[in-house]
Amino acid sequence: MSTSIRSGLMRCSGSVFTGAALMLVTLLSWSSPTTVDSQLATASAASVASNTIREDYNKQISQPRWIEIDLSEQRLRAWEGKKLVYSFRTSTGKRSTPTPLGRFTINSKYRTHRMRGRGYDIPDVPYAMYFYGGYAIHGAYWHNRFGTPVSHGCVNLPVRQARKIYNWTRVGTKVVVRR
Repeated sequence: MSTSIRSGLMRCSGSVFTGAALMLVTLLSWSSPTTVDSQLATASAASVASNTIREDYNKQISQPRWIEIDLSEQRLRAWEGKKLVYSFRTSTGKRSTPTPLGRFTINSKYRTHRMRGRGYDIPDVPYAMYFYGGYAIHGAYWHNRFGTPVSHGCVNLPVRQARKIYNWTRVGTKVVVRR
């Protein structure tokens, strides 16, 4: 099937899901006999696949993942909609190097990353998730003072907890930093 026909089917179908189902029916019909029964079975399978895709998409839309960082409590909370998934003690920025307040999104993720700034140069920082300029949520192997503001503005977590959050988030996950 040519690209223009395929894109035309998707445009005419009314939704991406229906277009995907039509493409699936077409692909499956090439490898099966062209009897009425097999065409009905193929259409039914495509409908089930389309519904499954739609249900998964709706779950993601109705239950967005987001991270709350409470500076006064030194706590990171991970949410799926209104359901609390994780709650961890953090170490955020000192008074002289505060963590920025506001609403952000995770814009990049690194399994390990070298972090440098005025007064620090730390290699292999684990599970770094940048949310605003050089500010990130990440694991900290160099201290164990979680619950106390000691960082240069980043949100430090114990490495095991940082790994959980890293695996749970995607680029684009919302981050809310508040007092």
